[in-house]
Amino acid sequence: MRIIAGTLKGRTFDTPKGMDTRPTLDRVKEALFGMIQFEIFGRNVLDLFSGSGNLGLEAMSRGAKYAVFNDSSRECAELIKKNIAALGLAADTSVTSLNYTDALNLYKRQGRSFDIIFLDPPYASGFASEALEKIAALELLSADGLIVVEHDRQNGLKLPDGIGLEKERSYGKVVISLLRRLQDD
Repeated sequence: MRIIAGTLKGRTFDTPKGMDTRPTLDRVKEALFGMIQFEIFGRNVLDLFSGSGNLGLEAMSRGAKYAVFNDSSRECAELIKKNIAALGLAADTSVTSLNYTDALNLYKRQGRSFDIIFLDPPYASGFASEALEKIAALELLSADGLIVVEHDRQNGLKLPDGIGLEKERSYGKVVISLLRRLQDD
């Protein structure tokens, strides 16, 4: 994989071997970051189902202040650490290797909140809707925060109370949904 824009543009990084992960394709990643390009600079990012760290690394290249990466696979987490070191981002990142619910509980205990949360779980798992519910319940999204969900058309999202759909775009079978925390009136 490669970084497509920003300070690390053109730099490559390793991806996990095998078919257990599904990296976001460059054309989808480019479209996704085009939609959020003015939201990234100086923001704290969570890449919850990281795989190779593709989305979080791209956000860091585009000016994110800090990124937290999580993948339940120890192999993926170690690969993300290797990629982070190779790209010189170790001071502004952290990596956990927990199932997503344990990771979200840990971030709550640590007092963290995130400005941008990337969710790209296995499509048919139902994890995207479950993670959204947990993120809303734990109030991990900052007041003006954004959740970016990559999913397929067949597996729609169930939005929890307090989270609303801002924009949605389809790229073949892939759907990118941009969600916001609803503001109290």
